[in-house]
Amino acid sequence: MKKLLFFLISILILASCSTRKKKSDSTFMKGFFTYYNTLFNSKSALETELKNRTTAHKDNFYAPYIQLLTYEDDTSILNGLNENNPEENAPQFSVGRSGPPSQIDNDNLNNGGSKGVSILQISEAKALKAIEKYSVLKNGVEKNKKMFDAHLILAQARIYDNKALESLDALNYIFVHMKKDKRIPLARVYEALAYSKMGNYYRSNELFLDLKKDKIKKKYRKLASLYYSEMLLKSGKKDEAINELSNAYALNKNRKIRSRIAFLRGQILASLGKNEDARESFVTAYKNANDFEFEVKAQVEIAKTFNGKEDDYDGAKTYLEKISKKGTYESRKNEFYYALGLMANKAGKKDEAQEYFAKSLKEKISDPQIRGLDFYEIGKSYFEKDDYLSAGAYYDSALAVMNYQPTKILLAEQSKNIKKLTANYYLIKKNDSILNLAKMTEPEKVAYFNKYIATLKAKEDAELAQQKRDERSKGFDTGDYNANSVFNTSGGNNFQDFGSGSGSKGFYFANQNAISKGESDFKRVWGDRTLIDNWRTSARTTSIQDLKNEALGVTSTKDPRRLEPEFYIEKIPTDGAEILALKKARDTASLGLGRMFDAYFGNTKLATKTLYDLVDNKPEDDVKLQALYQIFAMNYEKNPAAAERAKQIILSDFPYSSYAEYVKNPKNNTFSQSSADVEKTYSKAFDLYEKEKFEESKAVIDSALSKYPKDGLVPKFALLNAFNAGKTSGKEIMILQLEQIALNYAKTPEGEKAKEMLKYLKSDISVEMTNENGQKIPGNVNDNRQNTNGPGKPIENRAIPEKRRIDDSRNPNNPQGINTNGSGESGPPRKRIKPSENPPY
Repeated sequence: MKKLLFFLISILILASCSTRKKKSDSTFMKGFFTYYNTLFNSKSALETELKNRTTAHKDNFYAPYIQLLTYEDDTSILNGLNENNPEENAPQFSVGRSGPPSQIDNDNLNNGGSKGVSILQISEAKALKAIEKYSVLKNGVEKNKKMFDAHLILAQARIYDNKALESLDALNYIFVHMKKDKRIPLARVYEALAYSKMGNYYRSNELFLDLKKDKIKKKYRKLASLYYSEMLLKSGKKDEAINELSNAYALNKNRKIRSRIAFLRGQILASLGKNEDARESFVTAYKNANDFEFEVKAQVEIAKTFNGKEDDYDGAKTYLEKISKKGTYESRKNEFYYALGLMANKAGKKDEAQEYFAKSLKEKISDPQIRGLDFYEIGKSYFEKDDYLSAGAYYDSALAVMNYQPTKILLAEQSKNIKKLTANYYLIKKNDSILNLAKMTEPEKVAYFNKYIATLKAKEDAELAQQKRDERSKGFDTGDYNANSVFNTSGGNNFQDFGSGSGSKGFYFANQNAISKGESDFKRVWGDRTLIDNWRTSARTTSIQDLKNEALGVTSTKDPRRLEPEFYIEKIPTDGAEILALKKARDTASLGLGRMFDAYFGNTKLATKTLYDLVDNKPEDDVKLQALYQIFAMNYEKNPAAAERAKQIILSDFPYSSYAEYVKNPKNNTFSQSSADVEKTYSKAFDLYEKEKFEESKAVIDSALSKYPKDGLVPKFALLNAFNAGKTSGKEIMILQLEQIALNYAKTPEGEKAKEMLKYLKSDISVEMTNENGQKIPGNVNDNRQNTNGPGKPIENRAIPEKRRIDDSRNPNNPQGINTNGSGESGPPRKRIKPSENPPY
């Protein structure tokens, strides 16, 4: 028996020794060592990074759309998609490694050290090492099936590390060398995702559509539907994204993912104005939510979809008020009140809405952004009433607490514009008040200020009476002695212990340390606050009335002479130059105010009224002309009736200005080629000019400009008309018309000629006329400024210009054709013509 046992043992030993080397080189062992050595570490590193991102992730419910998948969801999907995963039935250890991925020693990395290397880079390096060490490539076919996992993890790590292009290299290896692997559709999903990350939505869409056509496993379809939905949304295909999200909802049974799908779908539907469908989707998100924050935000979004017309406002209001008092929801009362305010606004109940926003501000802060939005909504109500200073004050409060940057940036720009506008508004109001007082007679001034003083005395007497009442009540005990009051003595103690916690006993206000701590805590939470009613609803240290008084120059300091009319009268300016300066400053501010109403806030109606009020106040001509031009430019398309009055004033009061030319035909921004009839008309006008029939020539030109406003010869007609004006109306009128030509047709030969003539006419240089031999002609020394013929005859070549192509040189960024110079002033458009080699002068 002993001999037999020895023989069998020897055979087993020999057999095991003879096959060890062969077995270790087999594909099976390669696959085994691939997973239990380097690849396991790579996968663990990737999962660790995704879990870390999940911990740091916080949904931004104020962005247009939430992120569909959190990184935790990606991790769970990754674990659920691996087929034949040895980890499922294997012990949780790895060969030659212990500790989390971040503690991998330097020898395990090809880059020579993990210091300063991210976890994703570790995952990528480990995957590359597994590929290099354990790949079994024979005749172009990968024999080690674990190489699929290695390349897929490598692709995933690169995608999450924002290296989508490099991830395609890893996936291409699978497509080339592992064509028969059953998991190819999974690689295709990540290929489509990589193209989406690169912004190549066309290619990504093609790949996702191919996957939808193929019969792939349900778990692959789940993942594809989620990534495809996000891709469609990023590419702007909202309707298709909605349909794909519905498909994703049907495929995925996980409550958390379903809730996120429904929430995102609701956001897209709401952005398209489909409030009814959006509400249903948000309700679904609420029902599936396994997160308290998600529940609350879903309720707020449901309230936002209220349309205020067909919906039951009272029923919705009752529901939200009721739910805000339930259990943990009570801690989010401020958010529910904000939602109620939005609903009231949509229902047309503006005052009720403001009450809800104010209530929201009084509740405990659960979300700084909601608090900021409360301030914004209150400010917006003032803005709609054209009370821009009050709106700006609330906008500033909103900016102080908001934490969503895109909203803050937009609001900061609006707040900045409001500050510019209010500076002009209160300067106008202040100067108007002074100018009105300056116009009064002495008895009128005395009567006015006596009335003001009477009002001031009544106000001060009321304040003094209230102060006395407050002082008298200080000596009385007005404490609350109900059962829950801290002043109730039934418990044996006269006062509750307000000690600082250091073992001392006693009344709070008798403990200086407790008072100091209370003051610092108050300032930390609320900041410096003015002692006013509803102090918690404002982040301002001064009231809105204080801001208005400051803007108007009204001081709150009580002067001993404040009850004497002379105290005010002696401050009214009497000097004519000072009064004129006040009026000019008022008019300039009014011009700026009118422009701001339209440019900053799109309030054309208020802008037009402001500018017409300015015109009616008879400002200086340059301000008046600018105001009339602005009125016309704003209204000639939207409100022709409002523009017509401005047009007629410009034509009557400023007939030779460039603005007069503009208001005649503001849309004339292109010229057509000249026809034979127009050329014939030009020849006729020129012949009349030569025969010194200037009025007849001018009549022909005016008729031609009216009949052919877009013809290529328009600049030549204008220049010839300027010469006619020089002969009939004098140098000054000619200069005005030449300036108009230089402005409107700057790049044409006519525009250049007009510039030359302007230099000539405006100069002080005298020209001596000479004959062909260069000798001075006696009696022909002329002042250039008096020579309305220009330098020589106005027309040296009578040939009719050839037809030419007309260039529209208007600035494409200035669709109204408004010319802006370096100072920001505006003017009419310039029309330019391709220069001709043969001008008729």
